[in-house]
Amino acid sequence: MPPKVLYIDDDPGIGRLVQKTLQANGFDVELAHSGDNGLELIRAKSYDIVALDHHMPGKTGLQVIKEIRALDNPPPVIYVTGSEDSHIAVAALKAGAIDYVWKDVQGHFRELLTKSVETSLEQERLRRDMEAADIEIRNARDRAELMLKEVNHRVANSLAIVAGLLALQRHSVADASAQDLLDQMSARIMAIAGVHRRLYTSHDVTMVDLKEYLTSLIADIKTAMGDAGRSHPVRLDCVALSITTDRAVSVGIIVTELVTNAYKYAYPGRTDGDIRVEVIRSGDQVVLTVEDDGVGLDNTKMAQGTRLGTRVMSSMTSSLGGTLDLAGSSKGTRATLRFPV
Repeated sequence: MPPKVLYIDDDPGIGRLVQKTLQANGFDVELAHSGDNGLELIRAKSYDIVALDHHMPGKTGLQVIKEIRALDNPPPVIYVTGSEDSHIAVAALKAGAIDYVWKDVQGHFRELLTKSVETSLEQERLRRDMEAADIEIRNARDRAELMLKEVNHRVANSLAIVAGLLALQRHSVADASAQDLLDQMSARIMAIAGVHRRLYTSHDVTMVDLKEYLTSLIADIKTAMGDAGRSHPVRLDCVALSITTDRAVSVGIIVTELVTNAYKYAYPGRTDGDIRVEVIRSGDQVVLTVEDDGVGLDNTKMAQGTRLGTRVMSSMTSSLGGTLDLAGSSKGTRATLRFPV
């Protein structure tokens, strides 16, 4: 079907000439003889484009174009003016016209109007294609995010099942050191599962709110340690910060190791004594500190272990591109993790 054009002009003679010219170029043209008549037709019918004269009785073209643009899904408007005052053309463009054509007395404007209609229709087609493409991209992104959330949900559940299986295995093992290793492995797995739980409930499936994640992680550690007969308060002070998923996993595993070690070794034979976790930003770095007021680093105790926890923390620190420093004295232990934002 040929594009439908509405030409609004109070001069019927000029209107017929414009109609004839546009029809000769393949357009279906309808005429309106006033602004109100044109608005009535636009509300009743669908037009691909409207060409609108400036000087008309009752309402000027500038008044009419504002009413056209206020309609739902309005057609593009080309402004036609016989005035050489550039301010009128500028006002029309500001009011929403897609183009303007100067109406000369010789009638050459009809050819210019034809070109403007062709160009404006192509421009409008491209705009609508771009809008449709943007909508499709947003819909595709929303579908992908929904699928990714579902994947994170399933991963979190699967990791929780694995941690549960380790807990069952622990009860079938009599050796205390083996039980301890299974507990440590279960805690690491739950730290990773916690990241996926955060992603499942997050609006952004690529970033993790570090404060919310650490709050949940520390609560899980406290529950696990309480079940094992260890009870110490853990105090978290964390700045507002979001980090990527893989970095959150690394931070979570390191915090799990450090807090668990503090629970196990900082206060032997004591039920009092707290553990403090602090996260701040220092320039372009994140500084995470885990400290206690216990007996300090127990090198003999560490030497008796497999040192797996140390190797795990070293690997996670390397993946963050950061550094991990451990300092101990008779007044406690302080671990400081630094990594770029």
